[in-house]
Amino acid sequence: MSKTTTATITAREAAAILGVSPATLYSYVSRGLLASSSGSGVRAKRYAHDDVLRLAARRGDGKRAGHAVSAAMNWGVPVLETRIAQIADGRLYYRGHDACALAEQATLEQAAALLWQADQGNASRGNCDAPLAHAAALPLAPLPRAMALLPLVDAHASPIALLRVTAAMLLGTRASDAPLHRQAADAWGAGMAADVLRSAMVVLADHELNNSAFTVRCAASSGAALPLVLCAGLAALSGPEHGGHYALAKAALLREAAAPGTVQIEPMTAGFGHPLYADGDIRATYLLDKLHAYDSKACAPFRALAARAGAIPQAQPNSDFALAALELVLRLPDGAALALLAMARTAGWIAHALEQRADGRLIRPRARYVGAFNTAGAD
Repeated sequence: MSKTTTATITAREAAAILGVSPATLYSYVSRGLLASSSGSGVRAKRYAHDDVLRLAARRGDGKRAGHAVSAAMNWGVPVLETRIAQIADGRLYYRGHDACALAEQATLEQAAALLWQADQGNASRGNCDAPLAHAAALPLAPLPRAMALLPLVDAHASPIALLRVTAAMLLGTRASDAPLHRQAADAWGAGMAADVLRSAMVVLADHELNNSAFTVRCAASSGAALPLVLCAGLAALSGPEHGGHYALAKAALLREAAAPGTVQIEPMTAGFGHPLYADGDIRATYLLDKLHAYDSKACAPFRALAARAGAIPQAQPNSDFALAALELVLRLPDGAALALLAMARTAGWIAHALEQRADGRLIRPRARYVGAFNTAGAD
């Protein structure tokens, strides 16, 4: 029977597996990349066979990384080229346009046209509206409702038609040609805040290769129909470690409003900190300024919390914080901010799906095996 315990091998055998000299092997130990041990009464160092194999796998990843961009995860290392969005120097850009500057005037439809490099136009919805007749009979939250109905949409619907019908599913309304931020404001009884909703939709439309965008690209690379590709994005966004962070941030903001100064701020937790923004998430800064201008009194406790968080490294407010604040300051229905994020991201997801389709390659990254190894024959 094959052994799957912690079998050890000699330095010579470890060096051979790694393809390095004994001196390099010893340097791995000194750098903490590999551990050595001495058997009872044995002076020569020995190495756990599994640990050596795992280190060899990691080194193999590093060698493949030089070809990662050209491979574009087509049996390669996880790197994708895109022309859609860029995060650089603390700013977010859509095809070279500053997202916050764009959000000053553009609608989500106009931002979508930029992301898709297409005319938003007056494309026919075809039979896209037909599934909406079932919306009232589905007592579901916005994201599950959209996921239930999207498979019924015409697989050949135009991108703008798909954006509009997905928004209607999320809102639980009929699709219309009115600007999407107006539709949302009407559905949520927030007509006076329509312009704030417009800005939020634009600045949240895409964020490079986040979890849901990557999920969308994987589905699109298989050739799946666009409505089903959007289901994949919604499913990823619905998870507690993605869209669910907004709810955790909202809970913190509610505690702050009830007892100012009592929220314990932890870096890199829901609502606080973002690894791609060393000096703070520009989207949060932008949206909090918009909310302050709209209702400074309602926004005051959240601005105070943001100021406290801003003084803590890696704890500056992020977009989840801003989404939660938006829902509270604008007095939107519970969960509306997540629906707004889903509407906005639909524009970005469609852009990623179209780009991936144009690329024409199946996304299939390799895995690094880190389980038990067959160590039969190791001495």
